[in-house]
This record gives sequence, structure tokens and C-alpha cells, in this order.
Amino acid sequence: MIARAGAGPLRRLVVLRHAKSAWPVGVADHERPLAPRGRRDAPAAGRALAEHDCLPDLALCSTAERARQTWELAAAQWGTPPPVHRDPRLYGADVPELLDVVHEVSAEVETLLLVGHNPGLEELVLELAGDGLDNALDEVRLKFPTSAIAVLAWHGATWEALAPGTALLTNMLVPRGDKGGTKH
Repeated sequence: MIARAGAGPLRRLVVLRHAKSAWPVGVADHERPLAPRGRRDAPAAGRALAEHDCLPDLALCSTAERARQTWELAAAQWGTPPPVHRDPRLYGADVPELLDVVHEVSAEVETLLLVGHNPGLEELVLELAGDGLDNALDEVRLKFPTSAIAVLAWHGATWEALAPGTALLTNMLVPRGDKGGTKH
């Protein structure tokens, strides 16, 4: 059941999967950087968040290099980025671990951005969404690719109240950067 108006302020959880990463030989998974496509797509994700009025009050970001680079390139698209907390628990997290991190967020935060990894992020979106607008839920079920953004809205007095099935998936975006170089 979706929480109804009057149950607290409207809150949004914006979920951003890191952009496409590289697979350099001899580099530990946690330290893998973005691939060229990821370096193009991450700024596009930042622009998409601004265009869809989804700029966060706070960002929680995995400590993995590819997630940190995604955050930095996305946030560089905004005039004043919000505070970011890099949390090692987000690396490889499953739904219960992700919810533990989200539940700790201050009630003052209305829009929270979570930057992390699959399969945890996709599963979190599907777990929290009691319903979705248009075909957003079907899109997430089909694929939650790199640089994908899911926007979940719900009413709650605190982040601790966010529970499975209580949110509405209002948007699913997959921003992509320009593949071409500068044209003369």
C-alpha cells in the first residue's frame, strides 16, 4: 500500500546506478574506474537529475571508484552540489543493507540520492515500489542499466518509516552522453 498524504512530508529517494565501468587487468573490483562511455554518461545523469527537478538535499555514495567518479561527474553539472557521504556499506549491498543506510538519514532531508551498484539498487527499487507511473516498474524489471535513475516518492515523517511497497516509482531514466566528439 502506498503511504497517503498526511502521513508526513513528501520524500523522494533517487537511485542512481554508477556509470559504465572499465575492467582494467590487475585492478581490484572496488578500484575499477569509469570507462569512456561512463565518463560521457555520468554528466548526462547529472543533467537529467537537474532537468527532472530531482536535485538531492544529500547524496550517499558507495566508496567504489566507479561510483565516486559517477557522483563527481554528475554533481559537477549543478551549481551547488549537496553534501555527499561516502559509505563503504553501499559497496555490494543487498536490500536490507541499503535500507539500513537509508533509515539512518536525518528527517530534515527530503530528497536523498543513493549512488551505488546492481543488483542491490534494482532490487531496492522493486522492493520499495508499491506502484509505478506509466511503465516505469516494467522498465526496471526489464533492465536497470548503468547510469539508470529511478525516482521513488513517498510520504513519511522519517526515513526510518520507508518500507517495502510504500513508495511510488515516479520516473525511470537512462541518460546517455553524446558519443560524438566536437564537430568543426
